[in-house]
Amino acid sequence: MKIIAMIPARYSASRFPAKLMQNLGGETVIYRTYQATVNTGLFDEVYVVTDSEIIYDEIQNKGGTVLMSKNKHESGSDRIAEAVAAIECDIVVNVQGDEPFTEKDSLSKLLAVFKNDSNKEIDLASLMVNIKDPEEINNPNCVKVITDKDNLALYFSRSPIPFQRHISANTQYFKHKGVYAFRKAPLLEFTKLPMLQLEASEKIECIRFLEHGKKIKMVETTIQGIEIDTPEDLAKAQMLWLQNNKSPQT
Repeated sequence: MKIIAMIPARYSASRFPAKLMQNLGGETVIYRTYQATVNTGLFDEVYVVTDSEIIYDEIQNKGGTVLMSKNKHESGSDRIAEAVAAIECDIVVNVQGDEPFTEKDSLSKLLAVFKNDSNKEIDLASLMVNIKDPEEINNPNCVKVITDKDNLALYFSRSPIPFQRHISANTQYFKHKGVYAFRKAPLLEFTKLPMLQLEASEKIECIRFLEHGKKIKMVETTIQGIEIDTPEDLAKAQMLWLQNNKSPQT
């Protein structure tokens, strides 16, 4: 089974323009994400896929593998589907370009879904992490997910879901981490499915799969990391990077 990683990377971003080219520990965010993905050792190939010559040059000049998108795309999955059409592979993992703390343990759990799925019933799997901070739960930039008893996704929302009617319910909230793993054929099919009302309203691309009756297997991880959506997120990432890379005292 050939497994590849695709990192979609746009230069423009509504909340934080040029965020992928910001400095994180002496390298850009996008290159840190590329490095982290390669360093997991889980992939036969790792690609950055971009519409930006700036990002293209950044990865190419540092010896990375990068592809230029030919068309404009509404989502990262649309972008990588264009690129992967001509690449021989079985599983495609979509790693977000603003995830410089991508790590092996969570991705290994994600890939295990397909390695254990001998009947090929699962087309798409993704990660979720339990969150307890009320500010994060109510933050629309934090996408929440609810699942059934088998951890198949029921819905994704920027609103706090589920609604806690009573404190005795012991409600749990799960943040959707924007890492997806597809079988190749369903990924290519994704680009042919029209965007419907719920996806258009929430601006969450994986809702497209649910609206068209597809199954998404959610995998819980305990490692949250930091997704860089705002300058405040970058500041947190810089602090975490320094903390993780302190030289041991002698």
